[in-house]
Amino acid sequence: MNILYILSAILLLGILVAAHEWGHFISARALGIAVDEFSIGFGPKLLGWKSRKHDTAFSLRLIPMGGYCAFHGEDDREGAFRDDSRAYAKQPVWKRMISVLMGPGMNFILALAVLMAYYLAAGVPSSATVEPYLSQISPGSPAAIAGLAAEDVITRVNGVDVLDGTADTLLDALRVTDGETPIALTVRRGGEERALTIDHAEWNAGENRYMIGVVISQRVLEIVRAPVSIGEALRYSWDDCVYAGGAILRALKGLVTTGEGFEDTSGPVGVISIVSEQVASGGLDTYLELLAVISINLGLMNLLPIPGLDGSRFLFMLLEAIRRKPIAPEKEAMVHLAGMVFLFGVMIVFTFRDVMRLFGE
Repeated sequence: MNILYILSAILLLGILVAAHEWGHFISARALGIAVDEFSIGFGPKLLGWKSRKHDTAFSLRLIPMGGYCAFHGEDDREGAFRDDSRAYAKQPVWKRMISVLMGPGMNFILALAVLMAYYLAAGVPSSATVEPYLSQISPGSPAAIAGLAAEDVITRVNGVDVLDGTADTLLDALRVTDGETPIALTVRRGGEERALTIDHAEWNAGENRYMIGVVISQRVLEIVRAPVSIGEALRYSWDDCVYAGGAILRALKGLVTTGEGFEDTSGPVGVISIVSEQVASGGLDTYLELLAVISINLGLMNLLPIPGLDGSRFLFMLLEAIRRKPIAPEKEAMVHLAGMVFLFGVMIVFTFRDVMRLFGE
């Protein structure tokens, strides 16, 4: 895997974390909430400086897998800031609510802004040239016996050209009604064409039809883009963000209710690996799309009512607003601490699994 693609993936995660923490920071600054430190990354400090005007320390740290915006006196487990008027718990609850929500909110804003800027610069897809190909061949199937291989491009079926730009024509041409008639194919492989013949198809009881044992996919060869106005770019970007958010929520529901997708869940190492591979094959288009989707995912995940995440902190504030009385800071701090320990444990497990997958490849 090219080191440049790995660095681009790490940069992507850094941008998302920076945007999230920046949302907390700028909202706190605007609302007059004191911030002790704003950090990008964890671990040893690489670079740091301090604002004398606002008494805020800024730092860039070694491990770019996270970051934090430390509000003054936040998570006061010992009660040391109980009488400090600048402490986070002393701020009006509505201000704290905004400061918490602006982290995920900035991730949503970033996704929308990135897509909108890209559509304004490059236009929106108006048409595309695609190429159907064989992505999978079932072992022992008629197609495998005939010599077909994954990545083959079928150009002709029984003498008829099937490269009209979609997979539908190829699917229709390969759909047979009996298991006796041979199928003559012209296949492009490695820049060369060769003639192959499938002697017969096999009956598949589950599908209730004859099949030759191939999976057909299609790849994009060229995208034609049309220029758009600011309003159109906003509409397209909004629709993309809503679609991505809906897909993420459906996946999350399946993960929680049935465990579906658990094996595909990754930690930071897995995300870097996936992003690197996707960017290597898809380029800038894919990079910006991934940035937007992962940013939305980060925003939604942080809104979950899991102790230690923004959603849990907001829930405590909502209860405070309803009760007109805050929950004891010491108790709330312990809940968030337990949540952070749990989340770090989960991250370690996923990271270990990601590393094992990489070494197993």
